[in-house]
Amino acid sequence: MQPWSRTQMAARAAQDIPDGWYCNLGIGMPTLIADHIPGGREVVLHSENGILGMGPAPEKGREDAWLINAGKQPVTLHPGGSYFHHADSFAMIRGGHIDLCVLGAFEVAQNGDIANWATSENDTAPAVGGAMDLAAGAKRVWVMMEHTTKDGRPKLVEACSYPLTAMKAVTRIYTNLAVLDVTAEGFALRDLAPGVTLDHLRSVTAAPLHDARETAGA
Repeated sequence: MQPWSRTQMAARAAQDIPDGWYCNLGIGMPTLIADHIPGGREVVLHSENGILGMGPAPEKGREDAWLINAGKQPVTLHPGGSYFHHADSFAMIRGGHIDLCVLGAFEVAQNGDIANWATSENDTAPAVGGAMDLAAGAKRVWVMMEHTTKDGRPKLVEACSYPLTAMKAVTRIYTNLAVLDVTAEGFALRDLAPGVTLDHLRSVTAAPLHDARETAGA
């Protein structure tokens, strides 16, 4: 079994983003997608702190301290890109102008509920950030995360046990083991990492899962 690395997960997700889409990359693992949009593609990357036309990470030694993404990582700007006030950025999000948002998550439920900001209702410093706005305002929400926790517990579940970020928002999930869609019949398998079997995937998924690879669309 050869689970995808985070870099491979990012590349796998990047290849599925259609040209012409405006895409927000959430803090954490999803920011790696910016490094895997091939030259010549017409995918416009948005960062909630106020960037449109964001490019990949800069070469070492060529970082601009004033040009960072929402996770405070240095980024680049494509020709024609822009940066602007935080309020304008959220007007884009809340106005429904973002075609896709890719978020990290602690859990995703079979109906598309997402929990990605806290692991306890008693957290003393809640930090949901812009995730609620993105999950509600973007036209589509994908998730990029490890398939299980560090101690092996499934992160794809029948119902989230952590505080929700949004209800019925997620449509697709990229993990280190598979690509899955959220459907009315449960999680639908679209792709498997090398050597991963359907039986193993089911054993680490705490919700119904069916193989939809033969009927997968673009």
